[in-house]
Amino acid sequence: QLSAGIRHVVETNRIKWLPRTYKTGDLRGAILAFALTDSPEVQSQVAVEANELGIPINIGDNPAASTFHTAAIIRRGELLISISTGGGSPALAGAIRQELELHYGPEYGELVTLLGEIRKLHQEQSSPRKHHKLLVEKILQTEILALLRNKDWPQLQVLLCEILPRNMDVNNIVQKVRGY
Repeated sequence: QLSAGIRHVVETNRIKWLPRTYKTGDLRGAILAFALTDSPEVQSQVAVEANELGIPINIGDNPAASTFHTAAIIRRGELLISISTGGGSPALAGAIRQELELHYGPEYGELVTLLGEIRKLHQEQSSPRKHHKLLVEKILQTEILALLRNKDWPQLQVLLCEILPRNMDVNNIVQKVRGY
């Protein structure tokens, strides 16, 4: 059976799902394998075939036999937070991810977009890195996250006009953060 997340990946044709039990030969042509079943025999069969074919494998209940491990991730726009236990406890990585998701909402993705736009403008103007770093520190000491969280675009524009150099197009920066 498939979880909702994996079902979506199957439905968007990003992976192939064979709704039957594993058969030797199923890994021919594969570039990556996950053995995530409730059957130790199947797990072992998949591991043997993957190793014979030189295919990287993640065996859900046997990190020592895996040739790679996955991380629990949080994605907020271009912000990516990764949590890994090296296969020691995926459940712990998942619990930490859930805790961090509460602290890092969508506004952090918007903040990355905003800071990226400012950085790009600084680079175009050949401003020293030190000036950019000081500017970012100043921005982060404001209520910027609350403004982003509340989608208070007019107040965000006022704040940025107070902080950013006059030659930066604040309206354009805010529009990009809003996705326009």
